[in-house]
Amino acid sequence: MSASPSSSAQAARKAVADRLRELMLDAGLTGKQLADRCGWTAATTSRIINAKTAPSDQQIRAWCTACDADGQAADLIARSRQADAMFLEWRRMERTGLRRAQEAVRPLYERTRTFRVYASWIVPGIVQTRAYTTAVLEAIRDRRNLVDDVEAAVAERMDRQHVLHDGHHRFVLLIEESVLRGGPGGAPVMAEQLRHLLAVSRLPNVSLGVLPTRPTRGGAWPVESFWIYDQTQVNVELVSGYLTITQPSEIAMYEQVFGELSQIAVRGAAARELIASAIQALL
Repeated sequence: MSASPSSSAQAARKAVADRLRELMLDAGLTGKQLADRCGWTAATTSRIINAKTAPSDQQIRAWCTACDADGQAADLIARSRQADAMFLEWRRMERTGLRRAQEAVRPLYERTRTFRVYASWIVPGIVQTRAYTTAVLEAIRDRRNLVDDVEAAVAERMDRQHVLHDGHHRFVLLIEESVLRGGPGGAPVMAEQLRHLLAVSRLPNVSLGVLPTRPTRGGAWPVESFWIYDQTQVNVELVSGYLTITQPSEIAMYEQVFGELSQIAVRGAAARELIASAIQALL
């Protein structure tokens, strides 16, 4: 998981390419022969089977017809579309500003019953204060040169936090200690955020674990921040895009990593002591 944040999307694309290659070989065709049957160049075939170019729906249908495997076209098209959907670039989601991106996840929040969240760089949005969220979204706006609708985006995120208190959702949060020691907005904003985190940690539907900074953690090293929604979806926020994972085998990988990280986290009074220490360091 740590090798490449977009590795899941690329692996899904490669799986489609590998299956197309198998169909070609099973049909006893060379790359050039398949290209001739499909009416394109051998270079096109090469790019597809090496996952350098994602095949279009039409190309997949032509490929399957050339290999006498028309019955597999629908499944391969679905898999190819899923691979494309796994990695959604920020510039597409945020084309009209940040508010739309915030609104897009509201249905997911409403239907999820158990959230498992690992944060390695900022406090999770569901427990952010208004000032902290404003600082985060202003930084994103400036980095990506987006439309300035931060105020509306912040309002949407704050409104979405009602799921913390409506009694139908459970939150299991794991936060790296380094997240407590640095963040956006300056010392006053950070101190307020940490005091809010202390209050949230006492809610009956919230389990907060802090991963202490220490020289050895075995195999449970820090990874990219991710959210697990029930057992149906994982979302990973990246610098360049938003990775959505829905394949059960890959969700299981993130569940395994979450479990490993959870084992070395401290909770209760020990977690609150680390938060209080971080607040003290800001004063």
